Amino acid sequence: MIHPLYKKLKRAENRLVARKNPIDATFYNGVLDRHVHPVLTAAHVPVEWRYDLDVTTNPHFIERLGINAVFNAGAIYHDGAFWLMARVEGTDRKSFFALARSNDGTSGFRFVGTPIVWDDREPTETNVYDIRLVKHEDGWIYGIYCSERKDPLAAPGDTSAAVAKAGVLRTKDLVTFERLPDLETPSPQQRNVTLHPCFVNGRYLLYTRPQDGFIDTGKGGGIAYGFLDDFTRPVIKEEFLLDAKKYHTIYELKNGAGPSPLKTDRGWIHIAHGVRNTAAGLRYVLYAFATALDDPTRVIAKPSGYLLAPRGEERVGDVSNVLFTNGAIVDDAGRVYVYYASSDTRLHVATTTLARLTDYVFHNPPEAYRSLDCAKQRQALAAANDAVKKGAH
Repeated sequence: MIHPLYKKLKRAENRLVARKNPIDATFYNGVLDRHVHPVLTAAHVPVEWRYDLDVTTNPHFIERLGINAVFNAGAIYHDGAFWLMARVEGTDRKSFFALARSNDGTSGFRFVGTPIVWDDREPTETNVYDIRLVKHEDGWIYGIYCSERKDPLAAPGDTSAAVAKAGVLRTKDLVTFERLPDLETPSPQQRNVTLHPCFVNGRYLLYTRPQDGFIDTGKGGGIAYGFLDDFTRPVIKEEFLLDAKKYHTIYELKNGAGPSPLKTDRGWIHIAHGVRNTAAGLRYVLYAFATALDDPTRVIAKPSGYLLAPRGEERVGDVSNVLFTNGAIVDDAGRVYVYYASSDTRLHVATTTLARLTDYVFHNPPEAYRSLDCAKQRQALAAANDAVKKGAH
């Protein structure tokens, strides 16, 4: 017999999924429109994944497998629907992947099927998260994620030292997932890896983030790239720096690739995250840059500053003052959906168009790197606007 409280919780879940998600009228920057409500939260996770419904075995209707957060989702448009492969974190700290589907991309996301599992070929793999989904021209959908395991070289008694590898899945249907070998690179640790959606000179191009430690990038100088020939033997022999971290910028401490780059008529647009240190801890923001259509390893435009930063309630959560994205979708009309998480707790969406995003990346001024030079940029803008106002009279 089903516990009588089940229907009450299921109704609440259904109301949450059915909620409309209008554009937030209190925010405007001309590039992206934030939407009012998160698209996925812990409360979106099906009741059936959390509770034993049987009144005999769960008479007090206690949540047996609790959910802490839902965030950092890969995204893909597939079979006429918007799909998110979300990082779902249990109260036990372990993350797993689960698929949620929507018809319009901004609301109505509902988890489907069951949590995703695959052949367990990496017995030391302890935690999985932050997958990037890419539909490649070779016909496969690839999912590259952070595969975390305990550091085998940790000192005795050190139960927190970890190693980050790039795990690889592939699928044709978002139902059956094949686990491929971990990506091998010259770097001792690897995370924030994404795949370019088409071949470059007959090879797979991947954007990487080399790092010496689990948290610290060490000698890893920023977002890098490398090539491989075969995903069944995924070895990148050499990594090259693409977008360097730099002193006194929003990506001073570290930076990492987000979703696979978006193709426009001017270039490939990359949305990345940048990290700097503050007196209150690390601050994660999103920024953008573009690489050339004929050579996606060459940066051709990069506006200064951030594209999005934590705002209001987004600043509060398990890891506060953080925005992170690893999923974006472009629909057939050129509308862009950027799925970003706030404070490692919940998942949001911001929408724009390829035209607006291209305008921003190619026409906003580049980083000036010094305060006086930044002041001169604004001085020039103010002078140009004075001339425009005088001409209007």
